[in-house]
Amino acid sequence: MKTQRTPWWYYVTAMILGLAAGSGVSYYGEEFSGMSLLGTPWIVSALLAVLGAVVLILALQVHKYATTDPAKRTTMFDPMKAVYTLVLCKALGVAGAALAGWYGGQILIVIAHVEASYYAKVLVECSIATLICLIDMVIGIVGEWLCQLPPNEGPESAKMKELKRRTAVSAAATRESNPA
Repeated sequence: MKTQRTPWWYYVTAMILGLAAGSGVSYYGEEFSGMSLLGTPWIVSALLAVLGAVVLILALQVHKYATTDPAKRTTMFDPMKAVYTLVLCKALGVAGAALAGWYGGQILIVIAHVEASYYAKVLVECSIATLICLIDMVIGIVGEWLCQLPPNEGPESAKMKELKRRTAVSAAATRESNPA
């Protein structure tokens, strides 16, 4: 299976959309509905931190297995676990960017009212959540890199493609020199 790295602009787009959604929903909640939709429970920040740690540990396990010499491997590693870890890393990176934008958008709305104790508390909650989400985004990007397989001599490698090209050229030259 051949996968591609997540383009950098996915993270930027997710963060911008999260920023717009977070500030828009917060503004609407404050101005029109009279109901506060600001802040985040501490359990959300804790769960996001634990999720980032689990994904990083899984990515490190995949990296360790992929970079170990095949002759020195003592255990078997499930390839589906590696694929699932890669998907988790990609998802964590983009979701981390979107949530960082979401909580950052709430910070933009709250910063004007920070002198009130409720808004000061929301500012702290959203700042911590934004920081954790940015760390999760970085873990997702790094984890995606850690899940790369080292180059091998398989059919998709540059060496094998060059060998195939040379074989085709020499076969064509042989046919031209020996018309049957």
